[in-house]
Amino acid sequence: MADHRLNIVIVGGGTAGWMTAAALCSLAAGACTVHLVESEEIGIVGVGEATLPHLRAFLERLGINEVEFMQATDATYKLGIQFEDFGAVGDRYVHPFGAFGQPLAEVPFHQYWVRRAHERPAPPIGTFSTAVAMAQAHRFARPDIDHDDPIASYGYAYHFDATRFAPFLRRWSEARGAVRTAGRVIGVQRNAAGGIGAVRLDDGQLVEGDLFIDCSGFRSLLLGAELQEAWEDWSEWLACDRAVAAPCASPAGPIDPFTRAIAMPAGWRWRIPLRHRVGNGYVYASTHCSDDEATAALVRALEAPPLAEPRLLRFRAGRRRRSWVNNVVAIGLASGFLEPLESTSIYLVQAAITALIEHFPGKTVDDLDRDGFNAAVDAEYDRIRDFLILHYHATSRTDSPFWQQMRTMAVPASLAARTALWRRTAQVPRYGHGLFLEPSWVALYLGQGILPDGWDQRADLPEGNALDRAFSGLAGAIADRVAAMPGHAAALAAA
Repeated sequence: MADHRLNIVIVGGGTAGWMTAAALCSLAAGACTVHLVESEEIGIVGVGEATLPHLRAFLERLGINEVEFMQATDATYKLGIQFEDFGAVGDRYVHPFGAFGQPLAEVPFHQYWVRRAHERPAPPIGTFSTAVAMAQAHRFARPDIDHDDPIASYGYAYHFDATRFAPFLRRWSEARGAVRTAGRVIGVQRNAAGGIGAVRLDDGQLVEGDLFIDCSGFRSLLLGAELQEAWEDWSEWLACDRAVAAPCASPAGPIDPFTRAIAMPAGWRWRIPLRHRVGNGYVYASTHCSDDEATAALVRALEAPPLAEPRLLRFRAGRRRRSWVNNVVAIGLASGFLEPLESTSIYLVQAAITALIEHFPGKTVDDLDRDGFNAAVDAEYDRIRDFLILHYHATSRTDSPFWQQMRTMAVPASLAARTALWRRTAQVPRYGHGLFLEPSWVALYLGQGILPDGWDQRADLPEGNALDRAFSGLAGAIADRVAAMPGHAAALAAA
């Protein structure tokens, strides 16, 4: 009897390759075979140590035990990202995984906060976020199931060792049927339809397939190098094109349950706390800072001597015009790159995997599958692009040529329209799925000092003293709930 399963070949391992293999082995096991080819000579980029809550859903969907995953990758909990010095030097705010307050009479909480901020000094919007309060107190507890409880409306993600994540997923995938071949791809064999029929390895072996998943990283061996799919360059808005990274020992004291992003003269610096070390890096624009200057600045900022030599990474912000062409699907860096300012790298891998499962082809790839996949992936990249640009553009800093350039640059029309709406009425356009919903934009706008001129008129209905009592009650309830939670270290010990 003929085998009607799709023969899928994944070129490249690492996080993207093995996440793809794990998902296909679990979610499309009866519809395909999975063969992954990776070279032992090519290491993992390894900057994807900070994640978003969506990874939890990915692991749960595959049936991967959270405790097993956390122990295998030395993971810690993450409640959001603390941004420092972005709006102005000395400013600090947390972009949390969760909402601010709760709507009243179908009016978002932040509308009431904006009204009160115009009337008299108001507590920071983060005062009304459980995730922010937990992060600042270095406490952690998993959220309750009750989604109607405003105090429980938060999520969490992880910091983990990226060099341990791919091997963990490899073991999991191979136990479920994935086949791995060690080898370096040196060429391809085209098929009659102009796509890829097989990849040729350095030992002469040909690996044939029906559908090829390009997870070859920045090299983009199949989609970019072979099929010559065009690249959309976004460096006019996202000027950072390099990063230098180095781990250091963990300092004494509590482990932060949040990522830190600290603005620097030519970009920004990350700090990612793991159980056994701290990940550090400086993302910068090479037009404003040399590699040696960036390396020296990073080393000066470390809390302890580096555990390894600083490693330099070069990249371009942007994406391929299409991520699925003919019978080649690019996932991860082979598809596009956006700097890790909001920890979106692994999310974009996951989003592409989800789109592939939703548009899973038969033996013959249909244009509708390709078009649906490309539209979904493009929407994710474009939305994240605008959100990242806003971090740079929404600033009052004039203390360096880099920040002056970012502050005064022309932004994409989509972001300009969104920001104009916010400035006028404190509104955030809503969408049903995808990344960075209303609370994320609210955190960034208010955290970087963009207070709207107006607000929803329905927010004027409550009497001022009543609104103050409601604010005070909510802040007190959050503080009481957080005070009863265990510390982050205790929560990790119990995981």
